Amino acid sequence: MEYELRARDELAAVLRFLSSFSSHATAESADGCWTFERVGFWRNKTVVRACGKQPALAVFKNSRWGSGGTLELLGGRRYPATTNFWHTDLEIRNEIGESLFQLWSGGVLRLSATTIVHPRAARLPEAPWLVLLGCYLLVMMKVDAAAAAV
Repeated sequence: MEYELRARDELAAVLRFLSSFSSHATAESADGCWTFERVGFWRNKTVVRACGKQPALAVFKNSRWGSGGTLELLGGRRYPATTNFWHTDLEIRNEIGESLFQLWSGGVLRLSATTIVHPRAARLPEAPWLVLLGCYLLVMMKVDAAAAAV
Protein backbone atom coordinates (compact mmCIF):
# COMPACT_ATOMS: atom_id res chain seq x y z
CA MET A 1 0.00 0.00 0.00
CA GLU A 2 1.38 3.37 -1.01
CA TYR A 3 -0.23 6.79 -0.79
CA GLU A 4 0.86 10.17 -2.13
CA LEU A 5 0.28 13.54 -0.52
CA ARG A 6 0.05 16.21 -3.20
CA ALA A 7 -0.04 19.98 -3.06
CA ARG A 8 -2.07 20.57 -6.20
CA ASP A 9 -0.05 18.69 -8.85
CA GLU A 10 3.23 18.56 -6.92
CA LEU A 11 4.23 15.47 -4.93
CA ALA A 12 4.78 16.58 -1.31
CA ALA A 13 5.15 13.27 0.54
CA VAL A 14 4.71 9.51 0.30
CA LEU A 15 3.24 7.11 2.86
CA ARG A 16 4.29 3.47 2.34
CA PHE A 17 3.11 0.46 4.32
CA LEU A 18 5.39 -2.54 4.80
CA SER A 19 2.60 -4.77 3.48
CA SER A 20 -1.19 -4.90 3.23
CA PHE A 21 -1.27 -6.83 6.51
CA SER A 22 1.02 -4.53 8.50
CA SER A 23 0.32 -1.34 10.41
CA HIS A 24 3.97 -0.26 10.04
CA ALA A 25 4.36 2.62 7.59
CA THR A 26 7.13 4.97 6.51
CA ALA A 27 6.36 8.58 5.59
CA GLU A 28 8.85 10.60 3.56
CA SER A 29 8.88 14.22 2.47
CA ALA A 30 11.49 16.89 1.77
CA ASP A 31 11.34 17.64 5.52
CA GLY A 32 12.38 14.17 6.66
CA CYS A 33 11.42 10.55 7.20
CA TRP A 34 9.20 9.10 9.95
CA THR A 35 7.67 5.78 10.86
CA PHE A 36 4.19 5.13 12.23
CA GLU A 37 3.22 1.84 13.82
CA ARG A 38 0.30 0.61 15.86
CA VAL A 39 1.10 -1.33 19.00
CA GLY A 40 -1.23 -3.02 21.45
CA PHE A 41 -4.44 -4.90 20.93
CA TRP A 42 -7.47 -3.76 22.92
CA ARG A 43 -6.27 -0.21 23.53
CA ASN A 44 -3.93 0.24 20.61
CA LYS A 45 -1.78 3.29 20.11
CA THR A 46 0.34 4.59 17.27
CA VAL A 47 4.01 5.30 17.88
CA VAL A 48 5.75 8.01 15.82
CA ARG A 49 9.51 7.85 15.30
CA ALA A 50 12.06 9.53 13.07
CA CYS A 51 13.42 6.95 10.60
CA GLY A 52 16.33 5.04 12.06
CA LYS A 53 15.78 6.48 15.55
CA GLN A 54 14.63 4.53 18.57
CA PRO A 55 13.02 7.04 20.95
CA ALA A 56 9.45 7.92 20.05
CA LEU A 57 8.68 11.50 19.03
CA ALA A 58 5.05 11.03 19.98
CA VAL A 59 2.34 8.49 20.77
CA PHE A 60 -1.24 8.71 19.48
CA LYS A 61 -3.65 7.03 21.89
CA ASN A 62 -7.06 6.12 20.52
CA SER A 63 -10.04 7.21 22.57
CA ARG A 64 -11.94 4.55 24.43
CA TRP A 65 -14.97 4.87 22.13
CA GLY A 66 -13.06 5.08 18.84
CA SER A 67 -13.92 8.68 18.03
CA GLY A 68 -10.44 10.12 17.78
CA GLY A 69 -7.83 10.24 20.49
CA THR A 70 -4.91 12.26 21.81
CA LEU A 71 -1.44 12.76 20.40
CA GLU A 72 1.15 13.11 23.18
CA LEU A 73 4.51 14.57 22.15
CA LEU A 74 7.79 13.70 23.83
CA GLY A 75 8.00 17.20 25.34
CA GLY A 76 4.58 16.90 26.97
CA ARG A 77 2.35 18.80 24.54
CA ARG A 78 -0.96 17.14 23.72
CA TYR A 79 -3.09 17.45 20.61
CA PRO A 80 -6.65 16.09 20.71
CA ALA A 81 -8.02 14.53 17.53
CA THR A 82 -11.65 13.91 16.67
CA THR A 83 -13.38 11.90 13.97
CA ASN A 84 -16.92 11.84 12.73
CA PHE A 85 -19.28 8.88 13.20
CA TRP A 86 -18.27 7.29 9.86
CA HIS A 87 -14.53 7.83 10.51
CA THR A 88 -14.13 9.66 7.21
CA ASP A 89 -13.08 13.00 8.73
CA LEU A 90 -10.25 13.76 11.12
CA GLU A 91 -9.41 17.01 12.89
CA ILE A 92 -6.35 17.67 15.02
CA ARG A 93 -6.47 20.61 17.43
CA ASN A 94 -4.01 22.31 19.71
CA GLU A 95 -4.29 22.28 23.50
CA ILE A 96 -6.63 25.28 23.56
CA GLY A 97 -8.99 23.81 20.98
CA GLU A 98 -7.91 25.66 17.83
CA SER A 99 -7.97 23.57 14.66
CA LEU A 100 -4.54 22.75 13.25
CA PHE A 101 -5.32 20.21 10.51
CA GLN A 102 -8.49 18.85 8.95
CA LEU A 103 -8.65 15.83 6.67
CA TRP A 104 -11.73 14.60 4.80
CA SER A 105 -11.49 11.23 3.11
CA GLY A 106 -13.52 9.95 0.23
CA GLY A 107 -13.37 7.66 -2.71
CA VAL A 108 -15.01 4.31 -3.22
CA LEU A 109 -12.47 2.44 -5.32
CA ARG A 110 -9.50 4.58 -4.41
CA LEU A 111 -8.89 6.34 -1.09
CA SER A 112 -8.40 10.07 -1.41
CA ALA A 113 -8.47 12.90 1.09
CA THR A 114 -8.56 16.67 1.19
CA THR A 115 -6.29 18.27 3.75
CA ILE A 116 -6.41 21.76 5.22
CA VAL A 117 -3.38 23.01 7.14
CA HIS A 118 -4.32 26.09 9.16
CA PRO A 119 -1.68 28.88 9.39
CA ARG A 120 -1.11 28.29 13.12
CA ALA A 121 -0.08 24.71 12.34
CA ALA A 122 2.52 25.68 9.73
CA ARG A 123 4.68 27.22 12.49
CA LEU A 124 4.88 23.98 14.48
CA PRO A 125 8.18 22.05 14.20
CA GLU A 126 6.19 18.79 14.07
CA ALA A 127 3.89 20.03 11.28
CA PRO A 128 5.46 17.89 8.49
CA TRP A 129 4.98 14.57 10.26
CA LEU A 130 1.75 15.64 11.94
CA VAL A 131 0.01 15.99 8.57
CA LEU A 132 1.38 12.61 7.51
CA LEU A 133 0.21 11.05 10.78
CA GLY A 134 -3.28 12.34 9.99
CA CYS A 135 -3.10 10.61 6.61
CA TYR A 136 -1.89 7.42 8.29
CA LEU A 137 -4.76 7.52 10.81
CA LEU A 138 -7.32 7.95 8.00
CA VAL A 139 -5.89 4.94 6.16
CA MET A 140 -5.98 2.86 9.35
CA MET A 141 -9.61 3.87 9.97
CA LYS A 142 -10.47 2.62 6.46
CA VAL A 143 -8.60 -0.64 7.12
CA ASP A 144 -10.47 -1.07 10.44
CA ALA A 145 -13.82 -0.40 8.76
CA ALA A 146 -13.08 -2.97 6.05
CA ALA A 147 -12.08 -5.55 8.67
CA ALA A 148 -15.25 -4.88 10.68
CA ALA A 149 -17.38 -5.37 7.57
CA VAL A 150 -15.93 -8.83 7.03
